[in-house]
Amino acid sequence: MNRAPQSVWRRPVHFFAFGLGSGAVPWAPGTFGTLAAIPFYWLMSELPLNWYLMLVTVSFVAGIWLCDKTSRDLGVHDHSGIVWDEFVGYWITMAAVPFSWEAALWGFILFRIFDVFKPWPIRWADRRVAGGFGIMIDDVLAGIYAWSTMHLWLWLH
Repeated sequence: MNRAPQSVWRRPVHFFAFGLGSGAVPWAPGTFGTLAAIPFYWLMSELPLNWYLMLVTVSFVAGIWLCDKTSRDLGVHDHSGIVWDEFVGYWITMAAVPFSWEAALWGFILFRIFDVFKPWPIRWADRRVAGGFGIMIDDVLAGIYAWSTMHLWLWLH
């Protein structure tokens, strides 16, 4: 377990990389980071799809820098408390999914499953891609897998 540094509360870059502080919990920070992304999805779900996707894209690009900067500052590649990638991965999961608490819960479960178990090529990317992009890309891929599963579920129901 990597303890959250005090800089999370003093440096805005670290605060955002730590998912607005949600990654500072001492256990299961990725799960808490994903949970913290749900209220933002609730708000974002009201946006037209092109605006939603633009916001997720900007969050991804900003996340590369946030995660890289925080990782370098802490001297730890992909510190467990860095959860901005979970925010973006969850928002990808929920793209074009009408908001309901049931959908939010299913998206949460699916994203966490793909993020934890990392089927190919997620595990490959997690192990071989470095820097802020490397921190972000495995969660983007997990989000794409979970998004595909969510939309298959929506299509079948």
